[in-house]
Amino acid sequence: MIGAERLALFAFLLLIPALVLLPAVGFAQADSLEYLSELERGIVREHNRVRSDPAGYARFLRDLKPRFDGLLYQLTDSSVRETEEGIAAVDEAVHLLEATVPLPPVGVSRGMSLGARDLVADQGRTGRTGHLGSDGSQPWDRVDRYGDWEAAIAENVAYGYDTARDVVTQLLVDDGVPERSHRANILNPELRVVGVACGPHSGYGIVCVMTYAGGYKEQP
Repeated sequence: MIGAERLALFAFLLLIPALVLLPAVGFAQADSLEYLSELERGIVREHNRVRSDPAGYARFLRDLKPRFDGLLYQLTDSSVRETEEGIAAVDEAVHLLEATVPLPPVGVSRGMSLGARDLVADQGRTGRTGHLGSDGSQPWDRVDRYGDWEAAIAENVAYGYDTARDVVTQLLVDDGVPERSHRANILNPELRVVGVACGPHSGYGIVCVMTYAGGYKEQP
C-alpha cells in the first residue's frame, strides 16, 4: 500500500419548518440534462438508487468491506485512504440502510446546480474547503442567485472522489462524523430537490458539491 491520505467531507443543514414543501422538479429528465456532466448525472442517479431502495443499496456498502486493512481503505489500486473508524462505520451504515423505508426520488434543479457550481469554481481557484465561499456566501446565498429555495436547505461537499458511486457511498458511510450528517442529508425526506456540480480542486484533485432543498422556484 502507498502512503495513506485523509479525505474531506462537509455537511450543512438548515430547516425552516414554517414554509411549505414544494414537489421535486425535473427528475424524469435527470439523465439527459445538458447542464450536468456525466459524473454529476451519475451522482443524482446514485442518490435516487439509495432513496428508492435503501436496503438494496446496502449491498454496495458491503462490497467496500474487503478493501479495509484496519483503518486503511483501498480506494483504487494506487490510492489508499486513512479512515477514523475503519469497517465499523460501514457496518453501521449497512444496518441503517437495511432498516430504512424507501423515499421519493430527488428532483434536479438547474438554479441549484448553478449555485453549487459557484462554490466549485471558487474552491477550484482558492483551494478552500467547507461551505463558506471566499466571498462570504453560504449555501442559501449561492442558490438564491438563480431562484428561491423553500422549507429546508442542506449541502454535502466531497473531495477526492471521481466516480458517482464512490462519492455517494462515502457520504453514506460518513466515517469520522459522529452525527452522520452527510448520510442524513441524502436520506432526509424533507429534501426533495438537488443541485450538483463537480470540478477540479488544487488540494484534493476534485470537489463535488450537492446542494439540497425542500423545494425550489427557478428564475424565469
